[in-house]
Parts: sequence; structure tokens; C-alpha cells
Amino acid sequence: MFFEGDRITAVREMIVARDEGGRRRALQKLLPMQRSDFEGIFEAMNGFPVNIRLLDPPLHEFLPHGGEETKMLARQLGLGREEINRIVEGLRETNPMLGHRGARLLVTFPEITEMQARAIFEAAVRARRRGIDVRPEIMVPLVATARELEHQRAIIEECAHQVLGAMDEPIPYQIGTMIELPRAALTAAEIAHVAQYFSFGTNDLTQTALGLSRDDAGRFLPQYVEMGIFPDDPFQVLDQNGVGKLIRIAMDSGRRTRPGLKAGICGEHGGEPKSIAFCHRTGLDYVSCSPFRVPIARLAAAQAALGD
Repeated sequence: MFFEGDRITAVREMIVARDEGGRRRALQKLLPMQRSDFEGIFEAMNGFPVNIRLLDPPLHEFLPHGGEETKMLARQLGLGREEINRIVEGLRETNPMLGHRGARLLVTFPEITEMQARAIFEAAVRARRRGIDVRPEIMVPLVATARELEHQRAIIEECAHQVLGAMDEPIPYQIGTMIELPRAALTAAEIAHVAQYFSFGTNDLTQTALGLSRDDAGRFLPQYVEMGIFPDDPFQVLDQNGVGKLIRIAMDSGRRTRPGLKAGICGEHGGEPKSIAFCHRTGLDYVSCSPFRVPIARLAAAQAALGD
């Protein structure tokens, strides 16, 4: 989900809160905003599955790093600039994309999962009562172990019991996960006991499998491609021999645990023809990509199917 305006203010209040009570008060402000967002999405996607990834980015990405924005945030939250700077500095990480984000953030702050799950289910009930065919799929990002997903699934299911049970609305839903780390791919058989579907986050899976930072590797990747060390930029065209092998391992072992497991990829590779052909051969069910790549993705998917 993208946050701006009142939403980003509520998120920032949650981040700078000194304790769980403060975080919950901030999340309570965010709840109706998220519920409204989800209800609008369900309405637009009437009759289609809606895959919702839970909050994923490192917390420091929501905070300003100096200047007028820091002064404005200090005024909004009633804190001094020194206090804001101290909080921001405390959240700074040397390698944030491998830091306190994804499932790690949700496990340590389970109230974030609770708020988002409640917003999803309350929105689903509201939309259902307006005659909308609602099919929520809730995706936990960046898991490394099945235990992380078990922790999150228990919270989501308890929220479903509280909301759907209280409102007497038997809305079907699924809980899945993003496979973005090599360990998750290699232990997919265990994770599939808990996950009802997989989404391969190929951007992060490429970073973690190749040990490359997508934000920094542009300094030398063009030279690597020019010299033939890499046949293509691996962030543009899926590395089938390396990252692709992790996907095949995860698909084979995941479907041995859960036959018929739905799976797809999410990332820029989802709109690249050679990567789409690989997904088709590997037995994935769908690809997800940014809107401007959709026409290319549809054409590539059709060509892959005709190639059979």
C-alpha cells in the first residue's frame, strides 16, 4: 500500500510512538483509512481475487531526513526536532533491505498485522453487503521460515474470526506469502504447510541470490553485460540458471506438500517476455507487473502458450 497525506502522518505517529499503546493509538487512526482503501479496491475488482501484501518497507523510509519536512513532522507530532532526529537515527540501518522489514517488522510489531487484517475483513464485509463479490488474498512478505508465517497466520485468522464471526459473514479468504529469500525457496515444502499460495518476489530474490543491491549495482552491471559476464541485466531479465533454479525448487517442493498450490511472480520480470516464458514452462499460474508492462506481458504469455 502507498501512504500519503493523513495516512503518512498516522504511520509516522506509529513509528515514533514510545510504546505499544502509542503504536496502537496511531494504528487506530489509520484503520478507517485503510478500510476505505481496501473497500474501494474490492469494488473495482468485483469478482476477481485481490492480493494484498502487508506492510513491507523499512520504517525509516516513512520518515524525513532533515530540512523543512522534519520541522513540519515535529510540529505535527508535538515533538522537538532533536527528538525526531534521534528517532530517525535510531531506525537507520546499514543495509535496510535486509533489515527490519517484511515479516520481521510484523512479527516484532504484531499490532500492525492486526490493524491491516481487521481493515481488510471489515472492508470485505462492507463490500459484500453492497453486492460485491469479494475474494481477499492476504500475503505476508519476506519470510525466511515457516515459523514466521505461522505467527502471522494465527494473527490474521484471529482477526477473521473476530470480524467475520461477529458480523456473521462467511467470506472466503486465503493467506499466502512472498518467496523472496533463498532460504524460503529451499524450505518451501515446510512453508507450503502454512501458505495457501506463493508469490515469488523476483526483485528481492535476485538481490539475495546474487548478492547484488538493485539500488547500487547499476554502477557496474552495464559493463558486466557488455563483457558477457552476465547475458542480461538480472534485474531486467530473470536469471534462469540461478534465481530460476530456486523458483523451480520451491515450486516442486511446495506442490509436493500442497498439490495445486497457486503461484506466480511479482516484480519487473513479470513484464519481460523471456522471463514470462520461463514462468510458463515452470508451471506458474500468473505474472504480476507494473501497468505499462501489461500489454507486453499478455502478448508474451500468449506466445508462451502457443509455443506448447
